[in-house]
Amino acid sequence: MTDTAYMLVVIAAVALATFATRALPFIFFSRREPPQLLSTIEKNLPPMILLLLVIYCLKDVQWLEPPYGVPEIFTIAVVSALHIWRRNAMLSIFAGTGLYMLLVQLIF
Repeated sequence: MTDTAYMLVVIAAVALATFATRALPFIFFSRREPPQLLSTIEKNLPPMILLLLVIYCLKDVQWLEPPYGVPEIFTIAVVSALHIWRRNAMLSIFAGTGLYMLLVQLIF
């Protein structure tokens, strides 16, 4: 099999697997309620993933050396306030990313 044909087969297989994993829950639970465990996971997984991302982002911050994590703490405070005010995850993500990049590139 040529490299191009091999790559096309791999891309098709990955696309099919990705589509199947997205479509199967809708097919399985189209006529009945999902189990309570699945509802609990659906409700709690996004906040847990965001918490893990915050912890991962803060793991390499040098808290005892300048700038002492000031850009990170300021950005977390602004994003928290913005999210409490507007309740819009996309706005919080984009504003937080933009603010942090501005602080790190221009001020600190």
